[in-house]
Amino acid sequence: QVQLVESGGGSAQPGGSLRLSCAASGGIFYNMAWYRQAPGKQRDLVATISVSGRTNYADSVKGRFTISRDNAKNTMSLQMNNLTPEDTAVYFCNVEGFTRSYWGQGTQVTVSS
Repeated sequence: QVQLVESGGGSAQPGGSLRLSCAASGGIFYNMAWYRQAPGKQRDLVATISVSGRTNYADSVKGRFTISRDNAKNTMSLQMNNLTPEDTAVYFCNVEGFTRSYWGQGTQVTVSS
């Protein structure tokens, strides 16, 4: 019944911006996070946000990305500014439910000239 739907991915030029969204439904959700995985590489944590709105970021995105959530809507967003080609990856929403965590299907972000 739990479903996560990511949106907002696509292509951007270096220095550009994208905003990713994750809509969660079918459960109660606690910590939420964004991960990303580039081809041939491991899946890395990008940012986390608690129910209260406390955030943490990977060093590689600090100062450029902002994670947020709307608890009433069960949505989470990742505002990505000053994008670089190194940000190219599939971005995954991950949310913590009552008994387990859930993964979204992933959304592609491509940064190139």
